[in-house]
Amino acid sequence: MKHHRPDAIETARFFKSRIKQTPSIGFITGTGLSGALETFTISHRFDYAQVPHFPLSTVPSHKGQVSFGDIKGHTLMMMQGRFHLYEGYSPAQVTFPIRVMQEMGVKILILSNAAGGINLNFSDGDIMVITDHINLTGKNPLTGPNEDQWGVRFPDMIQVYDPELAAIAAAAAEKCNIRIRKGVYAGLAGPSLETPAETRFLKTIGADAVGFSTVMEAIAGIHADMNILGLSLITNINNPDKPVATSLQSVLETARRSEPSFNRLVCEIISRI
Repeated sequence: MKHHRPDAIETARFFKSRIKQTPSIGFITGTGLSGALETFTISHRFDYAQVPHFPLSTVPSHKGQVSFGDIKGHTLMMMQGRFHLYEGYSPAQVTFPIRVMQEMGVKILILSNAAGGINLNFSDGDIMVITDHINLTGKNPLTGPNEDQWGVRFPDMIQVYDPELAAIAAAAAEKCNIRIRKGVYAGLAGPSLETPAETRFLKTIGADAVGFSTVMEAIAGIHADMNILGLSLITNINNPDKPVATSLQSVLETARRSEPSFNRLVCEIISRI
Protein backbone atom coordinates (compact mmCIF):
# COMPACT_ATOMS: atom_id res chain seq x y z
CA MET A 1 0.00 0.00 0.00
CA LYS A 2 2.93 2.36 0.57
CA HIS A 3 3.14 3.47 -3.05
CA HIS A 4 -0.51 4.60 -2.94
CA ARG A 5 -0.18 7.08 -0.06
CA PRO A 6 1.75 9.72 -2.02
CA ASP A 7 -0.98 9.54 -4.68
CA ALA A 8 -3.71 9.94 -2.05
CA ILE A 9 -1.89 12.90 -0.53
CA GLU A 10 -1.55 14.54 -3.93
CA THR A 11 -5.24 13.98 -4.72
CA ALA A 12 -6.27 15.39 -1.33
CA ARG A 13 -4.15 18.47 -1.99
CA PHE A 14 -5.81 18.83 -5.40
CA PHE A 15 -9.22 19.03 -3.69
CA LYS A 16 -8.08 21.19 -0.77
CA SER A 17 -6.66 23.79 -3.13
CA ARG A 18 -10.04 24.13 -4.85
CA ILE A 19 -12.65 23.84 -2.12
CA LYS A 20 -13.43 26.26 0.70
CA GLN A 21 -14.26 23.92 3.58
CA THR A 22 -12.83 20.60 4.66
CA PRO A 23 -15.42 17.78 4.51
CA SER A 24 -16.39 16.03 7.73
CA ILE A 25 -18.56 13.34 6.13
CA GLY A 26 -17.85 11.10 3.14
CA PHE A 27 -20.69 9.51 1.18
CA ILE A 28 -20.39 6.90 -1.58
CA THR A 29 -23.45 6.12 -3.68
CA GLY A 30 -24.32 2.74 -5.14
CA THR A 31 -25.80 1.48 -8.41
CA GLY A 32 -28.73 3.63 -9.49
CA LEU A 33 -28.22 6.03 -6.58
CA SER A 34 -25.85 8.54 -8.17
CA GLY A 35 -28.65 11.09 -8.10
CA ALA A 36 -29.04 10.81 -4.33
CA LEU A 37 -28.62 14.09 -2.46
CA GLU A 38 -28.68 16.09 -5.68
CA THR A 39 -30.66 18.63 -3.67
CA PHE A 40 -27.83 19.45 -1.30
CA THR A 41 -25.95 22.70 -1.88
CA ILE A 42 -23.06 21.79 -4.15
CA SER A 43 -20.10 24.16 -4.10
CA HIS A 44 -17.70 22.17 -6.28
CA ARG A 45 -18.02 19.21 -8.62
CA PHE A 46 -15.30 17.26 -10.43
CA ASP A 47 -15.45 14.53 -13.03
CA TYR A 48 -13.27 11.60 -12.06
CA ALA A 49 -11.25 12.18 -15.23
CA GLN A 50 -10.22 15.59 -13.81
CA VAL A 51 -8.91 14.17 -10.55
CA PRO A 52 -5.28 13.07 -10.27
CA HIS A 53 -4.81 9.31 -9.76
CA PHE A 54 -8.56 8.59 -9.71
CA PRO A 55 -9.77 5.50 -11.57
CA LEU A 56 -12.71 5.92 -13.94
CA SER A 57 -16.13 4.42 -13.23
CA THR A 58 -17.13 2.12 -16.10
CA VAL A 59 -20.64 1.23 -14.89
CA PRO A 60 -23.23 3.23 -16.90
CA SER A 61 -25.42 3.95 -13.87
CA HIS A 62 -22.51 5.55 -11.95
CA LYS A 63 -22.04 9.23 -12.80
CA GLY A 64 -18.32 9.29 -12.10
CA GLN A 65 -18.31 12.60 -10.24
CA VAL A 66 -17.21 13.78 -6.83
CA SER A 67 -19.13 16.67 -5.30
CA PHE A 68 -18.46 18.90 -2.31
CA GLY A 69 -21.09 20.96 -0.55
CA ASP A 70 -23.07 21.76 2.55
CA ILE A 71 -25.97 19.79 3.95
CA LYS A 72 -27.63 20.40 7.30
CA GLY A 73 -24.58 22.24 8.63
CA HIS A 74 -22.06 19.61 7.52
CA THR A 75 -19.56 19.75 4.68
CA LEU A 76 -20.00 16.63 2.58
CA MET A 77 -17.76 14.86 0.08
CA MET A 78 -19.98 12.72 -2.14
CA MET A 79 -18.73 10.10 -4.56
CA GLN A 80 -21.38 9.65 -7.26
CA GLY A 81 -20.27 6.27 -8.45
CA ARG A 82 -17.72 3.86 -7.05
CA PHE A 83 -15.15 1.39 -8.33
CA HIS A 84 -15.64 -2.38 -8.24
CA LEU A 85 -13.47 -5.45 -8.29
CA TYR A 86 -15.46 -6.78 -11.25
CA GLU A 87 -14.38 -3.79 -13.34
CA GLY A 88 -10.85 -5.12 -13.06
CA TYR A 89 -9.73 -2.70 -10.37
CA SER A 90 -7.53 -3.87 -7.52
CA PRO A 91 -8.69 -3.58 -3.90
CA ALA A 92 -6.28 -0.64 -3.49
CA GLN A 93 -7.87 1.15 -6.46
CA VAL A 94 -11.40 0.38 -5.22
CA THR A 95 -10.57 1.94 -1.86
CA PHE A 96 -8.48 4.85 -3.15
CA PRO A 97 -11.32 7.36 -2.52
CA ILE A 98 -11.42 6.24 1.13
CA ARG A 99 -7.73 7.01 1.46
CA VAL A 100 -8.22 10.43 -0.11
CA MET A 101 -11.03 11.10 2.37
CA GLN A 102 -8.73 9.95 5.17
CA GLU A 103 -6.01 12.36 4.07
CA MET A 104 -8.65 15.13 4.02
CA GLY A 105 -9.71 14.39 7.60
CA VAL A 106 -13.07 12.69 7.00
CA LYS A 107 -14.13 10.73 10.10
CA ILE A 108 -17.68 9.67 9.22
CA LEU A 109 -18.26 7.45 6.20
CA ILE A 110 -21.67 6.60 4.73
CA LEU A 111 -21.61 3.70 2.27
CA SER A 112 -24.68 2.95 0.17
CA ASN A 113 -25.34 0.20 -2.34
CA ALA A 114 -28.00 -1.60 -4.32
CA ALA A 115 -28.33 -5.18 -3.11
CA GLY A 116 -30.29 -8.33 -3.70
CA GLY A 117 -32.46 -9.38 -0.79
CA ILE A 118 -31.88 -12.86 0.62
CA ASN A 119 -34.08 -12.42 3.68
CA LEU A 120 -37.53 -13.31 2.33
CA ASN A 121 -39.14 -10.93 4.83
CA PHE A 122 -37.68 -8.07 2.81
CA SER A 123 -39.39 -6.39 -0.15
CA ASP A 124 -38.19 -4.51 -3.21
CA GLY A 125 -37.45 -0.93 -2.25
CA ASP A 126 -36.65 -1.65 1.40
CA ILE A 127 -33.65 0.12 2.91
CA MET A 128 -31.44 -2.09 5.07
CA VAL A 129 -29.06 -0.72 7.67
CA ILE A 130 -26.00 -2.96 7.51
CA THR A 131 -25.16 -4.44 10.90
CA ASP A 132 -22.26 -6.61 9.73
CA HIS A 133 -20.77 -8.04 6.56
CA ILE A 134 -19.29 -11.24 5.15
CA ASN A 135 -16.33 -10.82 2.80
CA LEU A 136 -16.58 -13.50 0.12
CA THR A 137 -14.55 -11.68 -2.52
CA GLY A 138 -11.30 -13.46 -1.73
CA LYS A 139 -9.69 -10.00 -1.65
CA ASN A 140 -8.62 -7.52 1.03
CA PRO A 141 -7.43 -3.92 0.54
CA LEU A 142 -4.92 -4.32 3.36
CA THR A 143 -2.93 -7.09 1.66
CA GLY A 144 0.73 -6.18 1.27
CA PRO A 145 3.01 -3.92 3.33
CA ASN A 146 1.07 -1.96 5.94
CA GLU A 147 1.01 1.83 5.74
CA ASP A 148 1.42 2.58 9.45
CA GLN A 149 0.32 6.20 9.02
CA TRP A 150 -3.00 4.95 7.67
CA GLY A 151 -3.69 2.34 10.35
CA VAL A 152 -2.57 -0.69 12.31
CA ARG A 153 -1.43 -3.92 10.69
CA PHE A 154 -4.31 -6.02 12.07
CA PRO A 155 -7.42 -3.84 12.49
CA ASP A 156 -10.13 -5.35 14.65
CA MET A 157 -13.38 -5.97 12.75
CA ILE A 158 -15.64 -6.82 15.67
CA GLN A 159 -17.79 -3.72 15.05
CA VAL A 160 -17.38 -2.41 11.51
CA TYR A 161 -20.70 -0.54 11.33
CA ASP A 162 -21.14 2.07 14.04
CA PRO A 163 -24.12 1.33 16.34
CA GLU A 164 -24.63 5.00 17.16
CA LEU A 165 -24.93 5.87 13.48
CA ALA A 166 -27.31 2.92 13.06
CA ALA A 167 -29.43 4.29 15.92
CA ILE A 168 -29.43 7.72 14.28
CA ALA A 169 -30.58 6.07 11.04
CA ALA A 170 -33.44 4.33 12.86
CA ALA A 171 -34.58 7.59 14.46
CA ALA A 172 -34.32 9.39 11.12
CA ALA A 173 -36.39 6.69 9.42
CA GLU A 174 -39.09 7.02 12.06
CA LYS A 175 -39.16 10.79 11.57
CA CYS A 176 -39.45 10.35 7.78
CA ASN A 177 -42.01 7.53 8.10
CA ILE A 178 -39.71 5.21 6.15
CA ARG A 179 -39.51 1.53 7.04
CA ILE A 180 -35.97 0.28 7.41
CA ARG A 181 -34.56 -3.19 7.88
CA LYS A 182 -31.41 -4.39 9.58
CA GLY A 183 -29.17 -7.18 8.39
CA VAL A 184 -25.91 -8.71 7.26
CA TYR A 185 -24.46 -7.85 3.84
CA ALA A 186 -22.52 -10.46 1.87
CA GLY A 187 -19.93 -9.00 -0.48
CA LEU A 188 -19.10 -10.97 -3.64
CA ALA A 189 -16.70 -10.11 -6.44
CA GLY A 190 -19.27 -10.32 -9.27
CA PRO A 191 -20.25 -9.50 -11.92
CA SER A 192 -22.24 -12.72 -12.46
CA LEU A 193 -25.29 -12.93 -10.22
CA GLU A 194 -25.84 -15.73 -7.73
CA THR A 195 -27.03 -19.22 -8.61
CA PRO A 196 -29.90 -20.63 -6.53
CA ALA A 197 -27.39 -22.90 -4.76
CA GLU A 198 -25.19 -19.92 -3.93
CA THR A 199 -28.19 -18.02 -2.61
CA ARG A 200 -29.06 -20.95 -0.33
CA PHE A 201 -25.46 -20.96 0.89
CA LEU A 202 -25.56 -17.23 1.61
CA LYS A 203 -28.80 -17.62 3.51
CA THR A 204 -27.35 -20.52 5.51
CA ILE A 205 -24.31 -18.51 6.64
CA GLY A 206 -26.47 -15.63 7.82
CA ALA A 207 -26.59 -13.10 4.97
CA ASP A 208 -29.69 -10.94 4.54
CA ALA A 209 -28.55 -9.17 1.36
CA VAL A 210 -25.85 -9.60 -1.26
CA GLY A 211 -23.93 -7.28 -3.56
CA PHE A 212 -20.64 -6.54 -5.31
CA SER A 213 -19.36 -3.54 -3.36
CA THR A 214 -19.00 -1.89 0.07
CA VAL A 215 -16.89 -4.54 1.82
CA MET A 216 -13.53 -3.32 0.48
CA GLU A 217 -14.42 0.27 1.39
CA ALA A 218 -15.61 -0.70 4.85
CA ILE A 219 -12.37 -2.55 5.59
CA ALA A 220 -10.33 0.46 4.49
CA GLY A 221 -12.61 2.73 6.52
CA ILE A 222 -12.02 0.73 9.67
CA HIS A 223 -8.28 0.75 9.00
CA ALA A 224 -8.62 4.54 8.70
CA ASP A 225 -10.46 4.72 12.06
CA MET A 226 -13.67 6.04 10.52
CA ASN A 227 -17.18 5.65 11.91
CA ILE A 228 -19.20 3.83 9.25
CA LEU A 229 -22.88 3.68 8.34
CA GLY A 230 -23.88 1.17 5.66
CA LEU A 231 -27.19 1.41 3.78
CA SER A 232 -28.40 -1.17 1.27
CA LEU A 233 -31.31 -0.46 -1.05
CA ILE A 234 -32.97 -3.83 -1.69
CA THR A 235 -33.69 -3.86 -5.41
CA ASN A 236 -34.84 -7.47 -5.85
CA ILE A 237 -35.54 -10.57 -3.77
CA ASN A 238 -33.52 -13.75 -4.34
CA ASN A 239 -35.73 -16.74 -3.53
CA PRO A 240 -33.77 -19.89 -4.49
CA ASP A 241 -36.94 -21.98 -4.52
CA LYS A 242 -38.69 -19.60 -6.92
CA PRO A 243 -35.84 -17.92 -8.82
CA VAL A 244 -36.65 -14.92 -10.99
CA ALA A 245 -34.18 -13.48 -13.49
CA THR A 246 -32.81 -10.05 -12.59
CA SER A 247 -31.57 -7.41 -15.02
CA LEU A 248 -29.64 -4.19 -14.52
CA GLN A 249 -32.63 -2.34 -15.90
CA SER A 250 -34.98 -3.72 -13.22
CA VAL A 251 -32.42 -2.85 -10.52
CA LEU A 252 -32.16 0.70 -11.84
CA GLU A 253 -35.93 1.05 -12.00
CA THR A 254 -36.30 0.03 -8.35
CA ALA A 255 -33.53 2.45 -7.42
CA ARG A 256 -35.24 5.24 -9.37
CA ARG A 257 -38.54 4.68 -7.56
CA SER A 258 -36.84 4.54 -4.17
CA GLU A 259 -34.46 7.44 -4.62
CA PRO A 260 -36.71 10.19 -3.19
CA SER A 261 -37.26 8.33 0.09
CA PHE A 262 -33.60 7.31 0.20
CA ASN A 263 -32.65 10.95 -0.32
CA ARG A 264 -34.92 12.12 2.50
CA LEU A 265 -33.56 9.48 4.84
CA VAL A 266 -29.90 10.30 4.22
CA CYS A 267 -30.54 14.05 4.62
CA GLU A 268 -32.31 13.44 7.92
CA ILE A 269 -29.51 11.15 9.11
CA ILE A 270 -26.87 13.78 8.33
CA SER A 271 -28.91 16.48 10.09
CA ARG A 272 -28.81 14.35 13.27
CA ILE A 273 -25.08 13.63 13.27
